[in-house]
Amino acid sequence: MTDLSAFPISQKWPAQHPERIQLYSLPTPNGVKVSIMLEETGLAYEPHLVRFDTNDQLTPEFLSLNPNNKIPAILDPNGPGGQPLPLFESGAILIYLADKCGQLLARDGAARYETIQWVMFQMGGVGPMFGQLGFFHKFAGKDYEDKRPRDRYVAETKRLLHVLDQRLDGRQWIMGDDYTIADIATFPWVRNLVGFYEAADIVGFGDFKHVARALDAFVARPAVERGLNIPPRP
Repeated sequence: MTDLSAFPISQKWPAQHPERIQLYSLPTPNGVKVSIMLEETGLAYEPHLVRFDTNDQLTPEFLSLNPNNKIPAILDPNGPGGQPLPLFESGAILIYLADKCGQLLARDGAARYETIQWVMFQMGGVGPMFGQLGFFHKFAGKDYEDKRPRDRYVAETKRLLHVLDQRLDGRQWIMGDDYTIADIATFPWVRNLVGFYEAADIVGFGDFKHVARALDAFVARPAVERGLNIPPRP
């Protein structure tokens, strides 16, 4: 039987199935990237809820796996060379899982690096900017009298949506006919922008027809529907 006792995180979140990939997460836009990926690929995994309301992400056990105290993180008992692999950062996890199972990312050639390019576009632009807009539009930032910070992130979000909309013009998915980790990385954030952040009107989401069409196709996928609620919130 696989033994994960050497990893402190297993003390706080004991593995019932230690032979499976252990997922430590919460269904946020970053968190569901990995649960959706695992559902899409069929890799066996065991999810563990990391609760922000009790600061689970700041506990020594979680920090032993991710010193940056962010979800998601995984522990793969059967990593490279058959050795356990702890891994954090959602983009890195998507690339790793794609390579592990040979799905949703080209193994070589230009398509591989172009897909990773769009994952980096999400990691460096879409996620941070949409998140800042959410703060200034829906949360504490909406009470600031000075609207310049909000307007800055509105403008940048519109620009990013325009880039994505142009990319999707004439393409089913970001990489064309092939659904990839670039889509899994990006569309949870688009969904959050127009749903949880309630920012569709302020960014003129109706102007981005190709993004809206791809978002509808994304959320209609059965694996996405399942992954969006894993791990279940309390």
